[in-house]
Amino acid sequence: MTTTRHRSPVAPLLALLATLALLAGAPGTAPAAAAAAPTATAVSADWTAPLSTRGRWIVDANGNRFRLEAGNWDGAQGSWTGSGDIADPANHHAGQDSHGIPLGLDRAGLPALLDDFHRLGFNSIRLPFSNQMIHETAPVPDAAVAANPQLRGLTPLQVYDAVIAALTGSGFAVILNNHTGTTRWCCGVDGNERWNSSRSTRQWEDDWVFMARRYRENKRVVGADLYNEVRRDVLDDPNWGLGDAHDWEAAAQEAGDRILTEGSPDLLIVVEGINWTGIPADGLPHGRPTLTPVRSLSHTLVTSGKLVYSAHFYGYTGPNHSGATGLGETHDPRYQDLTADQLRDALYQEALYVAAEGGQHFTAPVWVSEFGIGADETGAAPRAWFAHFADDLAAADADVAYWPLVGWRGDGGQGDSWALLRYDAAGHRSGILDGPDWRADAFDRLLTAPGRTGRVPATAAWHMLDTDHSDAVQSLRVRAQGDWDAGARKAVCPDGERLAGLAHSGGRGLCTDSGALGGLRAPSGDAEVVRDERNVPAGGDWAPGWTKLQCAAGRYLIGYSLRGARTSAVLCAAARDPLGTAGRTVWFDHGDARPAGGPGGEFAYGAYKGQCAADEYAAGVAFTTRVGSSGTPDALLCRPLS
Repeated sequence: MTTTRHRSPVAPLLALLATLALLAGAPGTAPAAAAAAPTATAVSADWTAPLSTRGRWIVDANGNRFRLEAGNWDGAQGSWTGSGDIADPANHHAGQDSHGIPLGLDRAGLPALLDDFHRLGFNSIRLPFSNQMIHETAPVPDAAVAANPQLRGLTPLQVYDAVIAALTGSGFAVILNNHTGTTRWCCGVDGNERWNSSRSTRQWEDDWVFMARRYRENKRVVGADLYNEVRRDVLDDPNWGLGDAHDWEAAAQEAGDRILTEGSPDLLIVVEGINWTGIPADGLPHGRPTLTPVRSLSHTLVTSGKLVYSAHFYGYTGPNHSGATGLGETHDPRYQDLTADQLRDALYQEALYVAAEGGQHFTAPVWVSEFGIGADETGAAPRAWFAHFADDLAAADADVAYWPLVGWRGDGGQGDSWALLRYDAAGHRSGILDGPDWRADAFDRLLTAPGRTGRVPATAAWHMLDTDHSDAVQSLRVRAQGDWDAGARKAVCPDGERLAGLAHSGGRGLCTDSGALGGLRAPSGDAEVVRDERNVPAGGDWAPGWTKLQCAAGRYLIGYSLRGARTSAVLCAAARDPLGTAGRTVWFDHGDARPAGGPGGEFAYGAYKGQCAADEYAAGVAFTTRVGSSGTPDALLCRPLS
């Protein structure tokens, strides 16, 4: 038998005690929304919560690299109970009813389940849920928790609470995953295609704020995976940046900011790419955008160091293949049809570049939060895909999560062959820990491959400001200050960062903390709005003939506003330490003017861009007000940090 890397499991009794402590005093029939939020029981673990990010790495509270080595414990999002979904070949739970709670609680006790998770070598669990689960008030059937009688009489959300308390009490990091809206199996045309397919965007955000608040005191609940596999419904595609009701980029931005400001400031915000667009049989362009749009339009959250991007890959899908069968896609190769080199290139172009290319506005950890294959797979191409894919993830030192973790096994041997762990009605386990299982070698290589460990030093952050369709005020301090230019489109860098670059047209900006990782800003005081040239000193005209909005001495640019295309005002923050006063003018009205190598990357494709050097701050913006001019930014005043 081939086994995976083992970690010393925490005593199963501790996990059970954590669950019992949660359940004590919680009325079994109380409405789900009124149930008390659980708090983890502290036990030994080799990491310290909460988690955050540094460049492409996820780190713990001590700054040590924390690689997500996770399993998907599904079920709380709901399962099909019929013959299955023809649009989803991976619908391996067909015929099994989860009753809206994590699978396996009817067959194995929580201590045994958690002990098995530890034996697999995982340190984290992606825990799907549905919006319907949150609001369900009826208790789960006793049979659904037959192996865990202490959970009888609880609503699905209360069972979810108990599972989280047990997992975190046993040392696991838990990432909440909004998998579906209704308790119907993802991922065909099933009413769960988009975050707002069965509810409004506002209702979806409100549910997320509720969940974030619910687990706010449990620091080992570390992440919010906003929505699973955003895809096309019958009539319409999702998009990335069009500003309409189907704009996933904008919806994820708003939800992430609300979670951090109204729910819990500690959570990682996990944004998956778009999983599918187009009708496979219509003969028109379609495909799996995944994370490719991030290169030109990335997210900047109100709290830096909390963004993680995510992508899913299965061998039966492909760059232009939805995974559906018999729908006109037979001419498009699946990932399992690609050569090893083609697969490696596809993974890079669709997702892994986000982590691999450092110092860009889009640089962030990439979590491949779903991939998997059946233990009963005999095909040479799928098996080769899994081996190559696991090796590619290992070589990239990527964060990973296998789908699924827990499954079932019937008396006749049938069951969920994709699951790593399968339990029969008597609670007997089979699967990758019990062998033989052809997946074990690749699985072992993935989890035991050498990768970065230890402390990750802080590095310069670069973030995009995007006013394409709305304000981009990403500073909590400025938000508290109020609307500083009513009626204008406004953009402000996150707290701790300064404005480093501007686009000549389109309203894009670039922020950084380069050269001042602790931030430049004084600990108190509002930022100053500048609308005129009062701060341009006599004899200090750095852009003759242009209108100049300049920060006063000791202040630096953190934001700007526009009315239409015309520059309206700039926002200047007071520095905590003296700033350099020598300056240079960076013109970008007739071409790009950026440092060699362009740290921060292409933050405004198709527009001329001006950018100060990494060791400079922007102190002013110049634009022309001549008749017929657009009034867009033409030049920056760049000064040394000290």
